Amino acid sequence: MALNSTFLLVAVIATFCFLNLPLSRCTEFDVGERGGWAVPPSNDTDLYDNWASEKRFKVDDTIRFKYKKDSVMEVKKGDYKECNSSRPNFFSNTGNTIYTLNRTGFFYFISGSTGHCEMGQRMIVWVVAQDAAAGETSPASISNTINALFFISFLISLVFLF
Repeated sequence: MALNSTFLLVAVIATFCFLNLPLSRCTEFDVGERGGWAVPPSNDTDLYDNWASEKRFKVDDTIRFKYKKDSVMEVKKGDYKECNSSRPNFFSNTGNTIYTLNRTGFFYFISGSTGHCEMGQRMIVWVVAQDAAAGETSPASISNTINALFFISFLISLVFLF
């Protein structure tokens, strides 16, 4: 009986420790999905803005740009409007770029290849705080609820053990 009680106590404590780990709900988005990051068709120059507007981006989410013989730049709003690639905040031409959305607000992306931005290869991403997503429960409140329930279960288990 003592062995079973000890095993149960160890299992309860281990589970409590596991559930106390922070919950992360970051998402990686593939820009353009199957089509990747490329010049959009001439009749669909809002392709990337439309794609981004259908998503809910949160702080620490990542976006992946997949492309061939091209580049991606994160720029200021004015440079986005003018398709100015001379002063990027971020530049990559690896063909498989992962960019972390590390703050709330707007991010402006353009292609660094000559003429591509003017043809619609650009995108605005709006990022909200982790707990600002409407209708979603924040990871902190989920964690607190789980911890409270588990602590109560732990106390009940102790009563039956002793």
